[in-house]
Amino acid sequence: MILSALVDYYQRLRDDPESGIAEPGYSQEKIGFAIVLDGSGNVVDVHDLRDLSGKKPQPRLLDVPQPEKRTAGIKPNFLWDKTSYVLGVSASSKRSEQERAAFKALHRQALCGTDDPGLLALLAFLDGWSPDQFVDDSLFIRHGEALLDANIVFRLDGDTGYLHQRPAARAAWARQQGQGKDARLGSCLATGEHAPLARLHPAIKGVYGVQSSGASIVSFNLEAFASYGKSQGENAPISEQAAFAYTTALNHLLRRDPHNRQHLQIGDTTVVFWAHAKTAPQAEAAEDLIADFLRGEDGDSTALADGQATQRLQQALEQVRQGRPLRELDPTLDDEADIFVLGLAPNASRLSIRFWETQTLAGFAQRLAEHHADLELKPPAWRRPPTPQYLALQTATIYGENGKPKAEDVPPLLAGELTRAILAGTRYPRSLLGTIVMRFRADGQISPLRVALCKAVLARDARLGRQQGMSSSTNQGEPPVSLDTGNTDPGYLLGRLFSLLENLQRAALGTQINATIRDRYYGAASATPASIFPVLLRNAQNHLGKLRKDKAGLAVNLEKEIGQIIDALPPQFPRTLPIEEQGRFAIGYYHQAQARFTRSGGQIADIDTETESEGETP
Repeated sequence: MILSALVDYYQRLRDDPESGIAEPGYSQEKIGFAIVLDGSGNVVDVHDLRDLSGKKPQPRLLDVPQPEKRTAGIKPNFLWDKTSYVLGVSASSKRSEQERAAFKALHRQALCGTDDPGLLALLAFLDGWSPDQFVDDSLFIRHGEALLDANIVFRLDGDTGYLHQRPAARAAWARQQGQGKDARLGSCLATGEHAPLARLHPAIKGVYGVQSSGASIVSFNLEAFASYGKSQGENAPISEQAAFAYTTALNHLLRRDPHNRQHLQIGDTTVVFWAHAKTAPQAEAAEDLIADFLRGEDGDSTALADGQATQRLQQALEQVRQGRPLRELDPTLDDEADIFVLGLAPNASRLSIRFWETQTLAGFAQRLAEHHADLELKPPAWRRPPTPQYLALQTATIYGENGKPKAEDVPPLLAGELTRAILAGTRYPRSLLGTIVMRFRADGQISPLRVALCKAVLARDARLGRQQGMSSSTNQGEPPVSLDTGNTDPGYLLGRLFSLLENLQRAALGTQINATIRDRYYGAASATPASIFPVLLRNAQNHLGKLRKDKAGLAVNLEKEIGQIIDALPPQFPRTLPIEEQGRFAIGYYHQAQARFTRSGGQIADIDTETESEGETP
């Protein structure tokens, strides 16, 4: 399913002249320099092809003949390669002489009998070049060490294109591909066609954490992985054409381009997505909407100026809530368009499929609407809808009062499982609630978005449990969106009580105290209420006595609210609270603090009352 969907996507890209996708037999590779030759094979210039607009020069992606899949052997590429093969010089390779000899031999054999001026110039260059010239020729010296181990192409002086683009070169490459082919015929699992089968599949590059040479989804490199006498790719028969198509499409999705909105990183999972619809504009519109959710405003700033992505996403979610088709919002949105989301993670020389989710655009939009409903808090916990990546950041420890979470501190597996749950509409990972509760206790940052995640886990569990017919004894119902004074859940009540006791402390001692009861006792109060709340209530009497002297009315109101909550609690404080009740404790604490903050006009704030902006990822 994954490979066939990628093959279909490749066909769509080939039909789009602006996609820049490589043709069969070619691949987009990072090229750093071009050697310009005259008709006699002399070097007349060395052009730097790199993009110099950023802080660090970046190689340019060019369509070149498909590279060889190298492991330990020496295998030269056709009409391009790195300097150890082309020039016999390298900063790392210890076998440059043998690599250059292999490059020279390949082109002597492949271009034998050619009458093309450009290819003849290349042969003359290979015959006349010596690695010693590299340190003596000013054309090479001026580029310094940047040239070493960079990929190089060739150009004939006076031409605008490269040698590998010349008709004679393309014909030679076609002949070269046909030589030595002993592939067995078989039925392709991706297309169903009877065609030559690929023994080795092209490498996939761009997945975070994978070796620079790339990795494979389909690979059989040991006899233990084979069966019934089949070797390598024959164990999972994919035609050569389909293998090229799916790897080329996936490498296109994984390309590092600031305008590529179909690729993002969540924890250790590299995520790509694409769409299939009746027309290319409908597919692109569907991809834009999914990108609005997964990436937010961090893509192409020109296309997403003035919050267009946020507005577009919010309008789509509202359309879903009303049960209306998305095409009413935008004629280019096809509710039946197929969406594909693929999560990849490194696994030695192979790639692990972390998740694979497919659904119609309408189905995905419904799941996203349910996700935002599960997260909903009042007042809102964010200025614009948070992406899965930003939500995963909330599970990282925050160092210091004004610190920001770091991506490297996010539990990698948790980030991928969270994204899978959002896309599939399944329960959030159980470790999410436990991780957030532990973060409350570790760094004391009870931020709105962390509370929203607690509420989302509990709300989804309750909703799915109800749909599955679970009994009321195991399903406590969805947590409230805003302050619910009629809610009698012990965890929720204790969270409200703790917030009121903290407010009483602040009112009695002032807002400039060194540490509140939240700083000292939040973790213990939420986990073992019976050991902490009696102490807090005794101290509260002292605070009430002091407050009656200065603000008698406020003291009466606080004492009344505290009494109402205690009356609603069981006769004895619970000895411990399970992790779910600790999540409800945080929700009750947040709701009570926000209600107090609203009533006081913002004068007393014991929680980060600023709604969180999705913003840039730290």
